[in-house]
Amino acid sequence: GPADVVLVSGMGDLAGCVGLTRRFLGDPPVVLYLHENQLLYPTSPNQRGAASDEFPLVNWMGMVAADQVWCNSAFQRDGLLATLPDLLGRAPDQSHLGFLGEVAHRCHVVPVGVDLADVPVPEEGVSERRAPTGPAGPLVLWNQRWDHDKNPKAVLDALCRLADEGVAFRVALVGENERVDPREFVEAREHLGDRVVAWGFQDRAAYVDLLGRSDVVVSAAHHEFFGIAVVEAMAAGCVPVLPTRQSYPELVGSWADGALYPDAPFSSVSSETGLRTRLRDVLVDLDGWRARVVGLDEAIRRFDWRTVIVDYDDRLEALAGGSH
Repeated sequence: GPADVVLVSGMGDLAGCVGLTRRFLGDPPVVLYLHENQLLYPTSPNQRGAASDEFPLVNWMGMVAADQVWCNSAFQRDGLLATLPDLLGRAPDQSHLGFLGEVAHRCHVVPVGVDLADVPVPEEGVSERRAPTGPAGPLVLWNQRWDHDKNPKAVLDALCRLADEGVAFRVALVGENERVDPREFVEAREHLGDRVVAWGFQDRAAYVDLLGRSDVVVSAAHHEFFGIAVVEAMAAGCVPVLPTRQSYPELVGSWADGALYPDAPFSSVSSETGLRTRLRDVLVDLDGWRARVVGLDEAIRRFDWRTVIVDYDDRLEALAGGSH
């Protein structure tokens, strides 16, 4: 039978999909879900030539064709709407700027769900959340894609500098690696030596176990529209060491003072300096920083699929019922 609702990822060509399927789909309400968008995604240092408008325009045409546009964070929605006038203003003839207000009205923040069902819930209390770290120090987790937009160099440099200072810690450098030559990772592994307790891609069971054992999660990402890996770590009770930009302020909310290090645009503190200073402070006084973020682990579970799916169901049922 006919579809009640069509839900299309931002990685697809929604306008093309609707055009090619209209004869058998009819005219159901259509939702475009943007976990990423091509207007704000940072250019790879290995990319040849200037960035093209081709894929950003595919995103834009999808937004025009959709009845609703769901963004995974307010950070992404606001940045996207602020960037679109520049793209649309480059049209050689008829500008699409006149559509922008109507499209903006159809944009909603609908966070992506995170699979937290098997992520361990921290024990009650502050100092008792983890077993004693011992002389080896707290376990620091970096659990993102091994790619340029996650800015691994800043994290690895900070870890190596702290190791040279004699700060006690262990580190897990894990995540998906599709790079041919992750040279800075290899060099950091050699520099950090026995401090490295986990490396590279982990299967789900090993990763969940690592979440339960880690004390601190760290990021210096240049690009983060949401932050699934960081949400997983915070839900498991890790003390976050995150920059004051991207989606992170939105994630941590009122815990910003204990979770974010200064790294905003126009800040006098550089990314590396702010990260290294905060990470050092956290590692030498872990219990004190745990006390600053008490309750964040529970609050961050608002992104559990078992919770957010209710909002998805309500929105989709409203659309299917004709209220679009």
